[in-house]
Amino acid sequence: MNYSAMYTAIVKVLNESGENIFSINNAMISQIDLWSRMYSNEAPWLSKTVASANLSASVAFEHSKLVTLELRSGIKGSAMAEYLDKIYKKDILPILRQKIEYGLAKGSLIIKPVPVKGGIRTQFIQAGRFFPISFDGSGRLSKCAFTEQIRKGRYIYTLLEIHTMSGPDMFTIENRVFKSTNDGMLGSETALSEVAEWVEIQPFATLSGINHLPFGLFCCPMANQIDSDSPLGVSVYSRAVEHIREADRRYSGINWEYESTEAAVHISSSMLKYNKDQDKYEYPEGKERLYRAVEYNTGATQKPLIDTYSPQIRSKELYEGWNNQLRLIEFSCSLAYGTLSNPQNVDKTAEEVKSSKQRSYTFISETQAALQKALEDWCEAAYFWSRIYNLAPDGKYEMSFEWGDSILSDPDAERENDRKDLANGTLRPEEYRAKYRDESLEDALKNLPEAASVIE
Repeated sequence: MNYSAMYTAIVKVLNESGENIFSINNAMISQIDLWSRMYSNEAPWLSKTVASANLSASVAFEHSKLVTLELRSGIKGSAMAEYLDKIYKKDILPILRQKIEYGLAKGSLIIKPVPVKGGIRTQFIQAGRFFPISFDGSGRLSKCAFTEQIRKGRYIYTLLEIHTMSGPDMFTIENRVFKSTNDGMLGSETALSEVAEWVEIQPFATLSGINHLPFGLFCCPMANQIDSDSPLGVSVYSRAVEHIREADRRYSGINWEYESTEAAVHISSSMLKYNKDQDKYEYPEGKERLYRAVEYNTGATQKPLIDTYSPQIRSKELYEGWNNQLRLIEFSCSLAYGTLSNPQNVDKTAEEVKSSKQRSYTFISETQAALQKALEDWCEAAYFWSRIYNLAPDGKYEMSFEWGDSILSDPDAERENDRKDLANGTLRPEEYRAKYRDESLEDALKNLPEAASVIE
């Protein structure tokens, strides 16, 4: 599905209804497409001579790993909370790092609970696959469209599902079906009953009991440089696009350097045996890659019949340029130096380590706050649907989050310091055990070996 074409078609349909709607500007649509292509190693600058170093996906992965690495989260408080917690720990937490990687790469991600027969399933919808229509004064989505497509014969059927906040705690869901022979167009409107898979879907519903659209929206917490009026997020590597382009070029240059300086033996074709049946010269067995036939004329003034080719590789200079480019990407993407670049070249002192990591820590903390808000909104929406369909006894629930902050610390060094404190008596054995065995002080004291329990 062509995102730009489909977005334009949806806006046109809504405009025909006389609605005053927000739409993403063309620059933002273009960038969402670019970020997606970069993530999939399909950047427009890649060619036969310029290969991808996979840096876009690496940047998104490193951030998503840091965001979720130490996350401990759950839902408790009632039978309803237990029901939601089961869904949360089964359908969300195990794949959250992967899904947030997509959200960071493409700028935004919707976490949407969907009521199905007998329960709730969760959809993770990436930027480029949902269509924001309008926002309220606080920057929260107040109207959003989703699409689902089915191909039947020569026709493509598109289910257009539009969620709209119609009051302080009320929203509507409108379902419309269109059919077309072109993937990039909605085409003409038809009845829901024309598609067997959608025949039970209601065309319109109004529901109350929730003060936001029934899903969580995660946005990468970088300011939107593409469209400063848009509340949508931008890619975590949106400020490093040109740096990544240049890095791919330098990476390809390094590969070419190794290939072009590969040792070879230029040998006169007159010294090779000619195979008439196969119409080619035969090289020494297993040495086809080493020997290169050259047409040399005989004579004292001509080149020798055998000549070696083995130039010196400029690896040091090339890798220094490559490493400097990686550091530019790290800075632009709020990564600590040494995440992508050579860690031996940076962070020489403890103060430099802390300063380098502080930038990353600040961004990770902001990303965790944005993710927590999206997960809380998901939980509220899942609770709403659970009440509507009586999926569990009603009751209060409470979400808990522990994110951790080891990004600023060195766990090995910290543990070694704690061992020293334990040895000199400034740290009690049960305190040490509780910290590294994830136990309460009371349990740690009970679980200490008998000899250690008397140490003060």
